[in-house]
Amino acid sequence: MDLNNGLAIAANGLVKRFGDRRVVDGIDIAVPAGTIYGVLGPNGAGKTTTLRMLLGIIEPDTGDRVLLGCAHPRDAGDRVGYLPEERGLYPAMKARDAIAFMGALRGLDWKTGRARAVELMQGAGLGHATDTKIRKLSKGMAQLVQLLGSVVHRPDLLVLDEPFSGLDPVNQERLEAMILAERDRGATILLSTHVMAHAQRLCDRLAIIAGGKRRFEGTVDEARATLPDRVQYRPRHADADIGASLPPDAVRDGGEWRFALPAGGIEPLLVRLIDAGHGIAGLSIDRPGLHEAFVRIVGEQATAPLGDAA
Repeated sequence: MDLNNGLAIAANGLVKRFGDRRVVDGIDIAVPAGTIYGVLGPNGAGKTTTLRMLLGIIEPDTGDRVLLGCAHPRDAGDRVGYLPEERGLYPAMKARDAIAFMGALRGLDWKTGRARAVELMQGAGLGHATDTKIRKLSKGMAQLVQLLGSVVHRPDLLVLDEPFSGLDPVNQERLEAMILAERDRGATILLSTHVMAHAQRLCDRLAIIAGGKRRFEGTVDEARATLPDRVQYRPRHADADIGASLPPDAVRDGGEWRFALPAGGIEPLLVRLIDAGHGIAGLSIDRPGLHEAFVRIVGEQATAPLGDAA
C-alpha cells in the first residue's frame, strides 16, 4: 500500500467556511495505517465536514490532504468504504443485493459481491435475512447491512460517521466486533462518534474536535492522563477535624471523601491519616474515563449535546 510515511490519511490546515461561519478551522489529521482512529466531538463540532473533506466529497477552502497515498482523494475511491451519517438503502432491494450493489459501486463484480454478502451476513448473525427486502428489516439490521455494504469490497480504509447512532445494545456489540475484525484484516478505520464509551474501547488514537478546531490528538490513555486519578476514602474513625488531614480539594459525600490523587502519591497521605487516628475503612483509586477527559479538554459547555450511553 503506497502511503504517506506510514499514514493512511494526512491532512494539514483544513479550513471550510459555509457563509460567514468557519465550520472547520485549521484542522490537522494524521491517521496511521492499520489503526482505529477516532474523530470525537459534540454535535456540530465539524466532524462530518472534516470527514467529507478528507474523502474529497467536498473541497477545503484552504489546506491539503493525502488519502491512501493520493493527493486527490477520489483517485483512491475504490479502496475506501464509507458509511455516512445519513443512512440510505433502496427499500425494495433484498439485503444480499443491496450489499452487492454497494460493492459494485466500488468496482466489485456482481457475482463476487453477492457471494461475499452471504458470508458477511452470516458472520454478523444476519444469515436468516439475506433474501429479506430492506423495508422489512429493523432499523438496526438495515444499518448493519449498510455497514456490510461498505466493507464487501475489502477496502484499505473504512470511514464510519456516527455508526452507532440508533442501534440497540446488541447491535452495538455486533458493530464493535465487525469494526475490530476489519482492523484485524489490515484495514484502517476512521471512526467519527460523540459516544465516548465506544471510542474508549475501540480507538488506538483519536482527535478531539470542538468549535471546528482540533483540541487534542493522541491515545486514549494520553487523553485520560490530562486528569489526575481520583481517590475515594472512607475513614474508620471520622471526626470534625478530618478535613485538615485531607487535600484542599477533598469533598465529603456521606461517610466518604473524594479528592484528586496527590502529586506525591497516596502513601504520605495514608501515613498522615493513620497518625491522626482516622484510620482507613475503605480506599479506592479510580482513573478518569474518556468522557471526563473530553469534558476537561473541550469544556463543559461544548459537551451539552454529548451522549455517553452505550
